[in-house]
Amino acid sequence: MNTQIIKNKIQNDEILNNLASFFNNDIRLVGGAVRDILSDKKILDRDLIVTDTDARDFSLKVADFLGGTFVPLDETNKIYRVVLEDKINYLDITNPVENSLEKDILRRDLRVNAIAVNIKNGEIFDPVNGLKDFENKILNGIREENFTDDPLRLLRIFRFHSTLGFEISKELMDIAKKHAPLINKPAKERIEYEIMKLFNGEYAHSALLEMNNCGILELIFPFVKELKQVPPNAHHHLDLFHHSIETVKQIQILYENSSDFVKQHLDKVDFGGFSRLAHLKLSAFMHDIGKFSTWFIEENTGRHRFYKHDDVGSKMAPEILKKLAFSNKQIKYVQKMIKNHMYATMVVCSPELTDKIMMRYVRKMEDDSIDAIIIGKADRLSALGPEITEDIVNENLTMLDKLLNFYIDSLETIKPLPKLLDGNEVMKLLNITPSPQLGRILNELHEAQLNGDITTKEDAVEFIKHIK
Repeated sequence: MNTQIIKNKIQNDEILNNLASFFNNDIRLVGGAVRDILSDKKILDRDLIVTDTDARDFSLKVADFLGGTFVPLDETNKIYRVVLEDKINYLDITNPVENSLEKDILRRDLRVNAIAVNIKNGEIFDPVNGLKDFENKILNGIREENFTDDPLRLLRIFRFHSTLGFEISKELMDIAKKHAPLINKPAKERIEYEIMKLFNGEYAHSALLEMNNCGILELIFPFVKELKQVPPNAHHHLDLFHHSIETVKQIQILYENSSDFVKQHLDKVDFGGFSRLAHLKLSAFMHDIGKFSTWFIEENTGRHRFYKHDDVGSKMAPEILKKLAFSNKQIKYVQKMIKNHMYATMVVCSPELTDKIMMRYVRKMEDDSIDAIIIGKADRLSALGPEITEDIVNENLTMLDKLLNFYIDSLETIKPLPKLLDGNEVMKLLNITPSPQLGRILNELHEAQLNGDITTKEDAVEFIKHIK
């Protein structure tokens, strides 16, 4: 790529241009920001190497110049962050390893991550031909020992395959296969971050398959071994493992073909630091984890049955995700999606789909209404066994769209359900003490409200008095 083109792109970046104009230091932009500039993507995080001054002193000056906040990330390795006032843009600043830009570059993971650009003149420093790999859309490692020094880099191979869509070279896959047993050595928080980056990518489904090919997927997600044991059946043209991967793929396709309203909802970062879409694809990958333990084949019909696999799977999720350092909010969301991945389809399969039935769905799923509809559609599109006709699929998708439109149309008028009675009031009415019985009664009251059978406090009191 022409140096002048890259220089122009840097000059068009207000933050980098201000730094280049104000500071006389030798400042190199490296890593992901370079890739994003080459791809014409908006950059928010900028990794900088400053070669001719102390990184800490320079970072403090940058923070003062840009009105940002100075955050020391790693004093031992001299890595500092400057968070700008908008709390969205930030700079990570360091000195090169052993004061050598070339040694620093050679210690990185992938060639496409090892391009350094002088922000003043656009000069490219590319000792490992990372620019060529970028142009050829391929991922190559720099040195094998870089992956054993920090095994998290093995997972980054697949994260970048997911986000960039670049092919993984045979040599790099051989490294991943050889050192796969090291994958669980890094801190779980670092693994969780890379997993969510991976699911945030457009090609997450392909990355999962590649991880499976080199043996890493089962080491991170042991339940994959169980998924692989469930074969295709009358409703599923794929075995359970590939059905789960296909569901991830279908969610991405549905997202890309969705309205702006749905896209904006799935783009929201409501928990975990990543979009709902990323968490929904993780949920899709895990949506059938309860099937293996509930699987049996009917003797008289030969049908494969998985009774309550949605409930069983939702109860399995916390232990799996806690081991990977996911937050409580992330776990709660994934649990809810697993538990309700068939709920939207069950609703629209009602003999008569009334507004009351759809409103019950909306009140129960609340802010996650769209998410459950999307995973329901993806599940349908990923299960095309011999008994599933094209008419069945089209009818299901049409009715799910009807439910989606009902939800969107109801947003301006729907109000949260009022709390008609609390636990203390119920205990007083029935002369009972705190117990599982109280929880059951409150749940039944809530269900009656969802159905629209109870709308006032007087209704609730009568309901409680006559409950069995």
